[in-house]
Amino acid sequence: MLKFLSVIQRMVKFFWRGLSILRQVLGNLIVVGLLALIVLIVFYPSEPRVPDGAALVLDFQGDIVEQESETLLSGQLFSSEHRSETLLKNVIDVIDFAAHDKHISMMVLDLKDLGRAGPSKLAEIGQALKRFKAGGKKIIVAGNYYDQRQYYLAAHADQVYLHPMGGVRLSGFGVYRQYFKSALDKLLIQLHVFRVGTYKSALEPFLRDDMSPDARKANLAWLEVLWQAYKKTVADLRGVTPEDIDHYANDFSGYLARVNGDTARMALDFGLVDELKTVDEVNEELRALVGEGANNAFKQIHFDQYLQHIAPRRRQIHPGRPKVGVIVARGIILDGSQPKGKIGGDTLADLIRQARRNDKIRALVVRIDSPGGSALAAETIRREIEQTVAAGKPVVVSMGSVAASGGYWIAAAADEIWASPTTITGSIGIYSAFATFEKSLDALGIHNDGVGTTRTTDAFDPTRPLNPQVADAMEQIIQNLYGRFIRIVAEGRSMPLEEVEKIAQGRVWAGKTAQQLGLVDQLGDLADALHSAAQMAGLKQYDVIYVKQPLTAREKLIRRINRFLSTVAARLGTGSRIPLVRVYEDVGREAWQVLELNDPRGGYALCLTCDIR
Repeated sequence: MLKFLSVIQRMVKFFWRGLSILRQVLGNLIVVGLLALIVLIVFYPSEPRVPDGAALVLDFQGDIVEQESETLLSGQLFSSEHRSETLLKNVIDVIDFAAHDKHISMMVLDLKDLGRAGPSKLAEIGQALKRFKAGGKKIIVAGNYYDQRQYYLAAHADQVYLHPMGGVRLSGFGVYRQYFKSALDKLLIQLHVFRVGTYKSALEPFLRDDMSPDARKANLAWLEVLWQAYKKTVADLRGVTPEDIDHYANDFSGYLARVNGDTARMALDFGLVDELKTVDEVNEELRALVGEGANNAFKQIHFDQYLQHIAPRRRQIHPGRPKVGVIVARGIILDGSQPKGKIGGDTLADLIRQARRNDKIRALVVRIDSPGGSALAAETIRREIEQTVAAGKPVVVSMGSVAASGGYWIAAAADEIWASPTTITGSIGIYSAFATFEKSLDALGIHNDGVGTTRTTDAFDPTRPLNPQVADAMEQIIQNLYGRFIRIVAEGRSMPLEEVEKIAQGRVWAGKTAQQLGLVDQLGDLADALHSAAQMAGLKQYDVIYVKQPLTAREKLIRRINRFLSTVAARLGTGSRIPLVRVYEDVGREAWQVLELNDPRGGYALCLTCDIR
């Protein structure tokens, strides 16, 4: 028995010793692997060489945004559901630099990974593509399928190729939301809403089971402006008529029946594409045009690589020249300090102060791409703009895809407002809402009772009925905020209060209409706004600098890792991403925005209907 126990003991010791050795070996391998990864990241070439006569492959990754939300492992390597982002400024700079680069002979558009992009952003990219072609350089686009956003850019190409089994989807613009009134009634949830503005429809999904007639009328008005602009641009580029685009979208099934269900043939017959070609046929043509590169592909350089290549020239400034500063305000407006991709009242106000106190910055452009948010945070930012104007430094607002509600609140104090014809703006209105669950709990046999030292001790307790004094106070606060909003717009735009009141009421306008109403001064893009700001400051030669919070060491490392992993993902072919579920697209993003709201008084200038599809 002792001998048997001794054998067991030796076996256990042997196993434990082997396990310890294995643990040490694996630990060492992990450490060596991490060191190797760090070495690769640190010494990975940041400025790729551009082959002479190469084609620039403009391969977009994810959503086109005014400001990136920096996150580690952005999802490109592991195909996660995190949405990739491409900075609009980077796209414009790459196209404009390539237009004058003797090493770049042509451009190839690769649109398969293009995500969300507002009409105004697409229009700015389209203008850059036109400048590229104006220099005599050709653009070719090939795809298996084009959705509406992708096709807008594809239409700018000299040659549009489509896979023989592909298609083009044009469906127009729409606003569709989920409505929850019946669900709230069944759950016995009481939603107490305080709002000002006939057209302030942000909370309609909680109050109705359908879109109100007023909201339907207002939404269709600005959607029609966007659709007309889309049709005209595409029709002019493709040599068709806007009516052809309408026929294609409205009677898709009827025209499809004439070509036996062949979507590619239908797109060809309508003149939306030039030829039907497979991938290998397109590659063969490109090899003939620019020569053969690595791996039997055509000679090329990709968007990210070219962006790294031009980085030193993009950073060049002239120390002696005056500056026009640019501050980007992208995302929902929240109180306090916020990271990139959201607008923090304190964060943005601090940047504006920095620009005002910097004597080298002679004029300021605030680029707004926001549906609004906290009224208090918007006022904090607007006040800094007002002080900058009072200090004698010109401030121009350039509106991106959306500058509505709180986004317009910020803009109202500027010397001048520029917008794209398809910018979504206006939505001058205020609301607040508070849910209570006393009936839901009562149905479950849960009851709330107690005492307090004042009549408002139970204020905003979701387990109790809404306190009448609190309800009355909230109504007064919302009316006060709306009146302040109207006065701010009237003073900023030099308009009578009654005129502002007529075009306010929470109604959303397209940029083209907003200019006619006096809410916007000029139609144009960021470059136009920069030129105007420089003229106001009396500048002929100047540098454009972006005023932003400096990157921390961690953020710099994250950016370098992301760039490295993006390249690895592209080479491994793992760039595809899992599509988000439609329910999340429709409900999740809107619900998440509402949950983030943090105005201390609960007053919000936020346009939730400004998200189109």
